[in-house]
Amino acid sequence: MTVLSFDEEGVDVIYQGTEFRLDREMVEQATQKPYFQVTDHEVLKLIEKQPALSGEPRRIGDILA
Repeated sequence: MTVLSFDEEGVDVIYQGTEFRLDREMVEQATQKPYFQVTDHEVLKLIEKQPALSGEPRRIGDILA
């Protein structure tokens, strides 16, 4: 299971027991979208090849609101 923790400067990730950080600029460059418009599903797709997506995608801006 992948764990994502969002803040205004980026995303803390725990993936297969490894912790790392995706900074805001990296997420924006990878998705070609403003950080607050990116969804949690899009971030998961950056990390995993075929993530198990469940529920509705949520924008980072909504998560942090």
